[in-house]
Amino acid sequence: MSEDLKAIGHQLAELWNTGNLSIADEIFANDFVNHDPSRLEVTDIEGYKKYLTETRSGMPDFKVDIEDMVAEEEKLASRYTVSGTFQNDFFGIPATGKKATWTGINIYRFASGKIVEAWWNKDTLTMLQQLGVIPTE
Repeated sequence: MSEDLKAIGHQLAELWNTGNLSIADEIFANDFVNHDPSRLEVTDIEGYKKYLTETRSGMPDFKVDIEDMVAEEEKLASRYTVSGTFQNDFFGIPATGKKATWTGINIYRFASGKIVEAWWNKDTLTMLQQLGVIPTE
């Protein structure tokens, strides 16, 4: 079971790396619930897809590298590093042309082989500072 969950974790990285939304339809349950303190408006699968599309639009070279995954029973924890260049408007913020690298850890809960819930903890402050949106001092 844990290897199956890790395989889905790799599909999730592929979804973010390619923007291929058909992957989302394969790995997320219809009643998926998202818990992201930096994106409170993203609560369901349609909001998640829109968030992913907008992120990749602002950073067309957006890339997720999985560093670690731990699976147990119906949960998967994934530690990752993300990088991208702020090439286009990003959630209403004008592009800076700067590149950023940041880290995060997500926990996913599964039911019937699909992701039904996700909790995010990502270093948004570092990302925004590196992109030149927030001053570093």
